[in-house]
Amino acid sequence: MFREAAEAPGRVRAQLALNRPAIEALAARLRSQPPRAVVTFGRGSSDHAATYLRYLVETRLGVMTASAPPSVSSVYDAAPDMEGMLCMVISQSGRSPDLLAAAQAATAAGATVVALVNDEASPLAAQADLVLPLHAGPELSVAATKSYICAVTAAAQLVGYWLEDAELLAALDNLPDLLTEAWSRPWPQAEARLTSARGLYVLGRGPGFGVAQEAALKFKETCGLHAEAFSAAEVRHGPMALVGPGFPILAFVQADETQDGVEAAVAACVAQGAEVLQVGGRDQAGVCRLPAPAAHPALEPIAFVQGFYRMACSLAVARGYDPDRPPHLSKITETT
Repeated sequence: MFREAAEAPGRVRAQLALNRPAIEALAARLRSQPPRAVVTFGRGSSDHAATYLRYLVETRLGVMTASAPPSVSSVYDAAPDMEGMLCMVISQSGRSPDLLAAAQAATAAGATVVALVNDEASPLAAQADLVLPLHAGPELSVAATKSYICAVTAAAQLVGYWLEDAELLAALDNLPDLLTEAWSRPWPQAEARLTSARGLYVLGRGPGFGVAQEAALKFKETCGLHAEAFSAAEVRHGPMALVGPGFPILAFVQADETQDGVEAAVAACVAQGAEVLQVGGRDQAGVCRLPAPAAHPALEPIAFVQGFYRMACSLAVARGYDPDRPPHLSKITETT
């Protein structure tokens, strides 16, 4: 896991260059023929990448986007009308039966199906209308790292060209260096605090919520540590009842319109006695800031998760777990 996550900067650099012609062409098509809506399909880390994509598409392009449950097609054999929609299917292996069934049903229902997939020889790649390869290279650890980063990078690149956002595209050119910087800044404070933890919340909002979801999964998957991801707005409702001493919080704060709200939620957690670890954002009393490079707000969450992956590897070992071989899990999960 450590070695594969460390490869992310080089994989992202290659992906941005190799996918650019296909993404430019797709973006031009989407501008001339805007989709009625965007629908995403994915499981696990891939669905968390879809959360990131959803926030970028809805906030920057104003196109309604939703994560659809694959079981609607694979179990219930239902076929919602998807005429004129863009369907984004995200998968590392491209072999999960439920995602294949969902992609097939989307095509039959009138959608244009685009696959973000790491295995270009997979069944998903064969049946999609367009393939955007992740170019993450072989990923042997059960825990996805570089393939997740490549998936969210592809999402950002697509939105950048679709919107013709020169600022975002210029920032993407620097993303490999940003990831290298994030990897070079370890989080020993987080490892020390979480080695003996029994559970925690991971907070984020907007594009950062997809990273919070991914971090919560990795805590469970690689560290044997129960974690739940919440929007910093949602946590202020029922989940706040658990917040207090002995229940740590990890918060991701990118510098966009959500920053004030996330930091207000962090302050509320501190007021209830929780120990808060914060990535990004501003200094606050009682909060342990973890090092992370500042960047374009759409790309900061990608740098955050790269730093998190390094910490998760160390934390897993400190807690007595093998991050490459989580119990009861395999690399390809064939759900239906």
